[in-house]
Amino acid sequence: MKFLQAVRKMSQSSPEVHLSALRLKYHDRKDAFLEDNISVKNPFCVFRDWLDLALKTPEILEPNAAALATVSADGKPSNRFVLVKDATADGFTFFTNYGSRKAADIAANPNVAISFYWLPLRRSVRIEGVAEKISREDSLKYFHQRPRASQIGAAASPQSQQIPSRSYLDEVEAGIKEKLGANGEVPLPNWGGYLVRPDLIEFWQGQTDRLHDRIRFRRGAGVESEIDGKHVHKGEDGWIYERLAP
Repeated sequence: MKFLQAVRKMSQSSPEVHLSALRLKYHDRKDAFLEDNISVKNPFCVFRDWLDLALKTPEILEPNAAALATVSADGKPSNRFVLVKDATADGFTFFTNYGSRKAADIAANPNVAISFYWLPLRRSVRIEGVAEKISREDSLKYFHQRPRASQIGAAASPQSQQIPSRSYLDEVEAGIKEKLGANGEVPLPNWGGYLVRPDLIEFWQGQTDRLHDRIRFRRGAGVESEIDGKHVHKGEDGWIYERLAP
């Protein structure tokens, strides 16, 4: 909030604000994110600790908002924000229309990346992994946990497709409401969840001197052969970890 207030103050005092002049104070050296701070060398445990702090930070309005990057069949990248609805030892789950651009990209190339950024904490988490559809039963269960208006909205929207106008959506929504009545159950549209199973999770914490902390966890075939006790270290549950230069 102080950062935003400073930007607004600069905007009011000067007709032109140069982005290159913006400087946000991050952590001091005494608050560095060290390997010794990680009691359990498993990235899911670290993520849960960081997420819990984000959930308790009032300035972070949507701690589960994350940027999802995908790549199309012809190699074009695309990025958008989604809400991560579950984070477990299996991975990270989000929901979308299965006819959307992101769904088409995942069908062609299931390798994706997710980034969280919690500005007030000066922390970010980068995740790379493979996305797969969750079961229809699990998608249906979550779908009917949503507010009814959100269910109808999902049914009304042909996500990422061209539509003639905003009023078109209003008309489709009105038609669904009329058909279902006040209490009719909304059927599951072409919509559901994806689970991203990560093979890389990186934790970033900003430092004011720009010597930021970056600790990266990786897992997969052959990674343990890289362990040397100096640069690459053995973690738990098949993970290895290493510190990266900022």
